[in-house]
Parts: sequence; C-alpha cells; structure tokens
Amino acid sequence: MSGPLAGVKIVDLTTVILGPYATQILGDLGADVIKIEPREGDNMRHAAPMKHAGMGHIFLHLNRNKRSLVLDLKRAAGRAALLRLARTADVLIYNVRPQAMARLNLTYDDVRQVNARIIYVGAYGFSQNGPYAAKPAYDDLIQGMVALPAIIEQAGADRPRFVPSTVADRITGLNAVNAVTAALFHRERSGQGQAIEVTMFESLAQFVLGDHMGGKTFEPPIGPMGYSRLLAEHRNPYATKDGYLCLLIYNDKQWRNFFRVLGREDALESDPRFSTQASRSRHIADVYAFVAGQIRTRTSAEWLAALSAADIPVMPLNSLDDLLADPHLNQTGFFAVVDHPSEGKVRSMAVPSKWSQSPPGEPRPAPRLGEHSIEVLREAGYAEAEINAMIAAGVTITPHASKR
Repeated sequence: MSGPLAGVKIVDLTTVILGPYATQILGDLGADVIKIEPREGDNMRHAAPMKHAGMGHIFLHLNRNKRSLVLDLKRAAGRAALLRLARTADVLIYNVRPQAMARLNLTYDDVRQVNARIIYVGAYGFSQNGPYAAKPAYDDLIQGMVALPAIIEQAGADRPRFVPSTVADRITGLNAVNAVTAALFHRERSGQGQAIEVTMFESLAQFVLGDHMGGKTFEPPIGPMGYSRLLAEHRNPYATKDGYLCLLIYNDKQWRNFFRVLGREDALESDPRFSTQASRSRHIADVYAFVAGQIRTRTSAEWLAALSAADIPVMPLNSLDDLLADPHLNQTGFFAVVDHPSEGKVRSMAVPSKWSQSPPGEPRPAPRLGEHSIEVLREAGYAEAEINAMIAAGVTITPHASKR
C-alpha cells in the first residue's frame, strides 16, 4: 500500500455503512485495513443488486482496500486471534454498542493490556453518558431524531421525508476518520494510545443545528430556530420552460448582474428587499419567489447561457445517470472500470483528494468473505496446523471453506 497512511495497521470490526465508510477512506489513504467479519459476513454483502452472493454493490464500494478475515469472536480461539492482531495494530475500530464489546471481553481495558499504544475507536449511536446510551441506532432513526425529515416538510415537502442518502452514517464516518487521524498525530507526539467515542446522534445534531440554531443561539432567545434561507419555500431547483436549473444569486455583484440580465439594472437600489445582503436575508421568501417567477420565462439552455455569461453560479439539475456521464468527472478520472477477480468489470470511484508527495496507490478490490483469512493469520504468527484447526472448527473460514 502507498499513501499518507502507509504503514498504519487497522483492525476493523465495523459493519454496514458508518464504520466501513470510515475505514474505506482510511484504506484509500494507504492504511492496511483488516476487516474482521463473522461467518455470515457484513450485512451489506447482501444488499442487491449483485452478480454473486455476498458481493452486493454497496459492499463493493465501501470495502475496497481491505483484507477480509473471518473470526468467530464468541469463541475463545477467535477472541485470542483478534487480540494477537491487536498487539501490532495501530487502531481498532468498531461500530456495535459498547455493551456488545463488553460481552466479548474486548473493551478498551481488555485490548490495551496487549497494546497500550492502540487507538481504540467506538463509532455508534449515542454518547455513553446519556439516557440513550444502550439504544440501537440506524441512519433513519438518527435522521428523525435530529429533525431532518421535519425541516424537509417545513421547507415545503408534502410530508416529512428522510434524506435519500445515508447521511447520518456517512457524516459520522467522516468524523471517525478525523478522530483516527488526529489520534495518530497525537500518538506520534506523545506516544500515548487512547479510547475515542464518535457518536451518530451528537455528530448529526451538531451538523443540523450548526445551520438551524437560529435565534436560540442567544440566551435569552431572540427569535425562532431555523435558517430562513434554507427553509424558504422556493429554495428548490428552479423550473424553466423545459426543465430545471440550480442557481444561487448570492452577493451584491451577482444580484446586480441578474437584474442586468432581466433588463432592470436599477432594481437592486430601488427595491429595498434586494438592496443589501441583510435585507435579502430578512425577505428571503420574497427573494426566492421572485427568482422562481423569472426563471420560468426562459428555457434551461437560454438561462445557462445568460447566467454563465453574467458570472452567476448556475448548473443543470442532474439525474443519477447524468452524474455518471458528467464530463468533468470523466475528464478528471473520477470513474474507472476495474477488473474484480470474482465480479468482473466493476465501476470504481477515485479518492476525492490529490497529494503532491504521498499519493494513494491503485485501489485493491473489495474482498470475498474470508479471502485473506489464511494470509492475515500467517502474518500474525499462526502455524499452518493452527490455521487448519481453526478452519476445521469454524473459528475462521476461507472463500473455499465457506462453500462446504
């Protein structure tokens, strides 16, 4: 592996999306990620569509640059193998509730007995200091708890709706990446390992309230919660004569240029609703409604040409298929079709960052269940006879053994 995290070894106990997204990023950046899976594999292996059982489309994207080791952690030999891996690991990360780790005797205190320098990261639903500590957490539940469906309805939807993306999992996953890399930096300076908690509810509450604390930022409050610009009824893709456009007229220069396109150059000064940033903020519903009315009068192509020429931020509204065909993404090499050893041609996405000194290498494909069980156990010091005994006992499996 190459990249800025080359040489970092991560024992990855995570499943589904939150944790695997975090460790996918860490693997993309060069870390050696050893994915520990139960005999049935990560749940996301089974999310269709797929060509072969256990290799679902989301799993392929979330688990590249990882090695799969199957261990039954409920059995003494499986737990012992995990602790042997932890002795030489830099990071252990999990996303089950801490109570489950305690039942496995794999708490921070258990793991640091074999490696005091380890960074032990729990990424799960709720802070363990509050009344929700033992509750299960999933993306939809967290979205609801932080009011995302409610504010979507408040902004004009016909009913509360979830964001159609696993935003709670992925935002928390990004926070977990930040925590791991910051802890690695701290250890480089101090020599100290530590336990870290990264929680979904608190991560998403901060994410949403950073926009929508509103008047309750102040004590006593000076107004209601909510960022009026984001909640405005007409803050949507604007309907044109023949489609939709996404545009944002934001600063004074852009508004002056917009009125010039409309042939109303004096409107910025003559209409007090538009004259300043503060005034537009106070009258944001009127501002968005005005723009919506104007955009309906021309075709998408006409507006794209006129607004681009006036240096006003504008883009077409893409579908998912449009995104796949996007000329910028294709020219920058964001998409690549790679050969997967079991799944054939697979469309892969690039690491979304560029490095002048430590660029990540070519990604390795997502593993089959237990594909690296023997390889990783050998590296941990197990003899062939011991590995064969573990396979025979079902403590671990390989892709061949899993078919028996």
